[in-house]
Amino acid sequence: MEYFILSLGWLFFYISHTFLASLNIKRKVKAWMGMGYKWYRFCYSLFATMVFFALLLLAGSIEPIWLLASSPLTTYLGFMLATFGTIIAVKSMKHSKTSRFLGLEPHDDLKEKEPLITVGWYQYMRHPLYTGLILIFLGYWFYLPNLASLIHLLALLLYLPFGIYFEEKKLQEQYGEAYTHYKNKVPPLIPRFKK
Repeated sequence: MEYFILSLGWLFFYISHTFLASLNIKRKVKAWMGMGYKWYRFCYSLFATMVFFALLLLAGSIEPIWLLASSPLTTYLGFMLATFGTIIAVKSMKHSKTSRFLGLEPHDDLKEKEPLITVGWYQYMRHPLYTGLILIFLGYWFYLPNLASLIHLLALLLYLPFGIYFEEKKLQEQYGEAYTHYKNKVPPLIPRFKK
């Protein structure tokens, strides 16, 4: 039963993530909040962080069902994948203002459009943050090869096609032809390094 609740928790997390990030919902919230909308990103980040950590705490409180025997090799592989994923995720934020991304710098993202980032990791893949998360969650599964960490990984992998679809729909609306050109040139998750 706990694993079912954990799965439903991830379903709620990812659906709410896509729902609350959509332009239509943001416009409705802005009409309702008025000048207070500049705090929307902060509230959204706080909510997402609390749900994320609640899911990790729930997973940690469940009696583990081990799917693979832990060994020095799985531990090493887990650390390496998670480290590489963290590097990609952190480096992908290099050209963004992290304080703005987290909502710590209040602003109206419907009025003040951020520039389209196509440099750094973004020149190799459109969603390096997602690629980093896949590697982190995969590394976590190798480090703790139990059912809870597999649910974390599978929930992310099942969500990504939908999350990418809706995120790119939003980006297409925001950036138009510039995003179409970028999308046609750069793969979504797996980098294509040019010689």
